[in-house]
Amino acid sequence: MSDNMQPTDEILDDESLDAVDTEELEEVVEFDPFEGMSDEELDALCDEDDGSMGFGDVEPGFRSGFVALVGRPNAGKSTLLNACYGKKVAITSPVAQTTRRRMRAVVNRPGYQLVFVDTPGIHKPKDGLGSELNKSALFELNDVDVVAFLVDATKPIGRGDAWVAERVKNARSKKVLVLTKADEADPAQVMEQLKAAHELMDYDDEIVTSSVKNFNVDAFIETVAHFLPEGPRWFPEDMGTDASDETLVAEFVREKVLRRTRDEIPHSVGVICDALEQTKKVLRVHATIYVEREGQKGIIIGKGGEMIKHIGIDARRDLERIFGTQVFLELDVKVKAGWRDDEAQIRRFGYNAED
Repeated sequence: MSDNMQPTDEILDDESLDAVDTEELEEVVEFDPFEGMSDEELDALCDEDDGSMGFGDVEPGFRSGFVALVGRPNAGKSTLLNACYGKKVAITSPVAQTTRRRMRAVVNRPGYQLVFVDTPGIHKPKDGLGSELNKSALFELNDVDVVAFLVDATKPIGRGDAWVAERVKNARSKKVLVLTKADEADPAQVMEQLKAAHELMDYDDEIVTSSVKNFNVDAFIETVAHFLPEGPRWFPEDMGTDASDETLVAEFVREKVLRRTRDEIPHSVGVICDALEQTKKVLRVHATIYVEREGQKGIIIGKGGEMIKHIGIDARRDLERIFGTQVFLELDVKVKAGWRDDEAQIRRFGYNAED
């Protein structure tokens, strides 16, 4: 620092302000940059600012917007998101509440950009974590242009679907009924499900899909794109998802835990990516798997470390595909009792609604 310069806290301390001549303060005039501008001029200025939003130039009539995929747990939301995007970015498993984080995937097509939002399955919560997952999903309903309400074609519509529908039908967004897993249902089941779904609420459109068979996936994209407003490109064309690298690591490790352990410990598992380091030849990754009881820790580690070894191998394969490089993955397992009812821990895992 130069001898002629002083720290700002010495220049503007209380004693210095008290010493300032009050007459000098009275001479200070507030500056309003918009003073004297007419309403028309202000509107034109706002329109000019709006035109600068977004990424890249878009042609007249370009449409863009957000589409939330909502439904009860295991309705097929993450599988449909992956099918629309064209590759796997959201984790899936047969276990309910697999999705805990709001995941966005960007789909660019000529004339429009769609941002799909995969939400946690809406359900009656049994703990603090469940409440936060519901908040995260319900938050999206009035913050998107289209709500795609997913209903499983293979399971009779029940109180769970009705509970979700009650919350969806009050949303201001356009609503599209999406019947999923049509490849696992016969035509009579499909028709029965459509009829039952229409008894829950009214929709702006409907479509029957099968994500695993790629049946009507493109048609679904076109259906929801029809309801998009004209607007800018919200994300760069080369951006696929808004998830951080750390989030992707944590989610894909957790998916492998769910798939390997199934019903033994799924809801008690949380994962944090502790470190990512890219070297010339390999991406070094360290993640910690958290459970609530010592017995669950033993299950994940397995006899002679066999279970944790297989979880690591499975996760590493997906991470190498995602990052396009060799991955060296280290996993630890720790116990954090009662974390699902601890607001601070839920936030630490990134499962709170605000995230």
